[in-house]
Amino acid sequence: MSGEIRQLVLELAEDLRSEVLPHLGAHAERAHSGEGEGGDVTFAIDERAESRMESFLAERAPQVAFYSEDRGMVSPSGSDAAWVLVVDPIDGTRPALAGLESCCVSVAAARLDGEPTMADVEVGCVIEIPSGAGFVAERGKGLRPAARLSSNSDLSRMFWTYGFRGRPARPTVEVLAELIDASSVGGATFDLGSATYDMTRVATGQLDAYIEPGPRLIADVKGMREEFERVGGGAVLNNSPYDLAAAALCLREAGAVVTDAYGKPLDDRRLLGSGEDFQMSCVTAANADLHRAICRRIDEGIERLIESTA
Repeated sequence: MSGEIRQLVLELAEDLRSEVLPHLGAHAERAHSGEGEGGDVTFAIDERAESRMESFLAERAPQVAFYSEDRGMVSPSGSDAAWVLVVDPIDGTRPALAGLESCCVSVAAARLDGEPTMADVEVGCVIEIPSGAGFVAERGKGLRPAARLSSNSDLSRMFWTYGFRGRPARPTVEVLAELIDASSVGGATFDLGSATYDMTRVATGQLDAYIEPGPRLIADVKGMREEFERVGGGAVLNNSPYDLAAAALCLREAGAVVTDAYGKPLDDRRLLGSGEDFQMSCVTAANADLHRAICRRIDEGIERLIESTA
């Protein structure tokens, strides 16, 4: 059955790309059509992709459950599903709406046995919508195509990315400030608008790291939840499992280091949910030495933020 699930994951990802591709950069797709399960805005292009996903799975795999950004958990009626797909039909909606390259389809598959975690993801597929380039990983079987991880461990030469969507800018920059300053001239920093695209750039060797500390700010620093809710229009908007499930498996299978912003593995984090309790910080680095250096700077940044808000 795992071979069939792998094929289903690939076919769904390709089908969603085909649905979205003609609409990249279209201003009409920027219309708001509601609010997703996690509290983010649902744009018209999101609704287009989610509707296509529902139709595809109803026709091709009615026995398979799925969890998506805007639909939440959907289970087959009258039967117990053995598998669940965790789908972000467009990871990087805003780049897609601007017609930029940093938008992807993300599909992961796990056995639906009890309450699955990130460690239960068996297949992950990421496809870049504009180019069609894809990444596929099966747990224990590596990444295809093979990764080209950077060997750089020097923060001053680091090429890396982070994200501001839904995050309060001032405290986020305070935590990342030393990393930003260190790499400002000898390296480079980017906000590309898609966690999935960011993480797969580490696999291609284009970037050394992806760093997103949002949930740690909320957990460690007094008053940060209110700041996130202010920016998020009442919702806390950090990475949910559907953002990370496929890409995290791809990067782990590539040999990169993937943890939360404390340096702890994501394996035990629950897979099926999108509220604040399910959200995850993330540090993805091309090698262990760079990962350790990044985590030390995040620790220092959190301490600075705590002192500045005391």
